[in-house]
Amino acid sequence: MKSDVIMINNAGKGFESAVAETRKVAEYKHLSGKDVLHLELMTEEMLSLVRSVTGEMQASFWLETEGKQFDLHLTTKTVMDKEKRYLLISSASSRKNEAARTFLGYLRNAFEEAMTADVDHSANDIPMDVLNDLPNHPIEDPEWNGYERSVLRKVADNVKIAIRGGVVDMTVSKVFA
Repeated sequence: MKSDVIMINNAGKGFESAVAETRKVAEYKHLSGKDVLHLELMTEEMLSLVRSVTGEMQASFWLETEGKQFDLHLTTKTVMDKEKRYLLISSASSRKNEAARTFLGYLRNAFEEAMTADVDHSANDIPMDVLNDLPNHPIEDPEWNGYERSVLRKVADNVKIAIRGGVVDMTVSKVFA
C-alpha cells in the first residue's frame, strides 16, 4: 500500500500533514499506540534531519507498507556541497550512498563527489566572541548536533540515503512485530 504523497516546503507547510498521514496509515494497519508513536517520531526526525542538513526544502513524502513493514520515503532537491553530502551519507545506516550500488552508479558517485563544491566559510571570519557581543545577533551553535540522526538510528531498522546529482532520496524502514 502506498499513502498519499505530501508536499513539504521551507515554511513548514506539509509537515503536520505528513505526520497526520503517518498516523492515518498506522491506524489503518492496526498498529499499537506505542508503534504509532514510533512511526510518528521517525517521520518528524526524518523531516527535521533533511531540513537541518540541506537548509532548504521542497520535498515529497510518502509511506509504503507491506504487512508490518513500513518504509517512509522523502525526496528533495538541494544544491549539494561536500559538507551536506558528508552529513547526509553519514546519516545512513550503511554510511554509503545507495545510488552507488552498481558499477555505473559507483562511477557517477565518484565523479559527483569530485565535482561537489567546498563549503565557503569566509562569512564566518569574525570571531565568535565578537559576534556574541554584537546587539541583535542571534547566538547559534555553528555545528549540527546530529540529534535527528541519532534518534532515527535508535528507532528505525534501516536508514538509506541515495544522492544522485542534487536529488536526495531518503528511506527509513521499520518492521513492527
